[in-house]
Amino acid sequence: MKISGAVLEVVGAPGPYVDSKPVVVRELELDEPGEHELLVRIEAAGVCHSDLSVVSGVRPRPVPMLLGHEAAGIVEKLGGLVDDLHVGQRVVMSFLPRCEQCASCASGGRTPCEPGSIANAEGRLFSGARRIHDAKRLINHHMGVSGFADYAVVDRRSVVAVANDVPASVAALMGCAVLTGGGAVINAGRVRAGETLVVVGLGGVGMAALLVGLAHDGVRVIGVDANVEKLALARSLGAHETYVPADAASSGVKGDLVVDAVGRAVAFESAVALTAPGGRTVTVGLPAPDDLASVSPLLLVAQGRTIIGSYLGNCVPSRDVPIFVDMWRGGRLPVERLVSSEIKLSDVNTAFDALERGGALRQVITFE
Repeated sequence: MKISGAVLEVVGAPGPYVDSKPVVVRELELDEPGEHELLVRIEAAGVCHSDLSVVSGVRPRPVPMLLGHEAAGIVEKLGGLVDDLHVGQRVVMSFLPRCEQCASCASGGRTPCEPGSIANAEGRLFSGARRIHDAKRLINHHMGVSGFADYAVVDRRSVVAVANDVPASVAALMGCAVLTGGGAVINAGRVRAGETLVVVGLGGVGMAALLVGLAHDGVRVIGVDANVEKLALARSLGAHETYVPADAASSGVKGDLVVDAVGRAVAFESAVALTAPGGRTVTVGLPAPDDLASVSPLLLVAQGRTIIGSYLGNCVPSRDVPIFVDMWRGGRLPVERLVSSEIKLSDVNTAFDALERGGALRQVITFE
């Protein structure tokens, strides 16, 4: 079938992207789903820093690639061996398929699935197939999702079903921002009543971490970001205190749990400095490989601190998406507040420029 999708053609193009246009929206061919796959009509897709890192070259991926890893949509067709979903059902896309057989899958979410990670890096679906092409070439899949299109073929292991009362934009954000940020709080960081949670970096992931912290009774939540508009939003969501980084450092703020959601070494160092003796620093950002931080091992030993790396919030999507959906349904997790704007697919390069400037929270591409 013919689809419209946003294809990354050039990695590392100079900004502004609205001028250099590394991502081109074009007509493509999408093949039928394989036996373990399904066809999804995409309703909403979030524009995330992880997408931007592929565009900029921080996280190299094979091109051409149809971008988008945070999305939700409606099942349109099932492969012959998919018998636990039905047509018309809403699904959340998960960018980390799980084989449930490797040692990493046995870790309960602490480490990402090994074959799933390999498939993602190679730009293919879990089966090894590529289902997108044009007249001359195959197009690579982004993280097994490729949600910046009106339709996608994905592996069954790349989706989690949700009830249709969950709005599409909320469902989309469940697949990345909420799992990564919220999981850092409840899975990796294991926040407890009576503790102080500090979130460094209030983009989509960081703000999701802040919301999940606020959903816990007895947790004091502090937001840190250089953007004062994001600090104002954090306060409106219920944050007990907010600071720009310099003021947080000088005010003596300390967290029992500090979540670094920025993806830069300097922010990670700030998060470590804001961690109280005996506390945990959880880092979920994805900096460039050569962006190195400096941390004193003596500080960790003498003060009994712990540094935890967390990919996708140590989440198992099939386990954790329903938990966060229940929190949303109960009014404790207003995910819709994370949507800073709804945009068209044709605006994708402009959206990446907004992310680069640091002003956007979660821009969501919507499809009629």
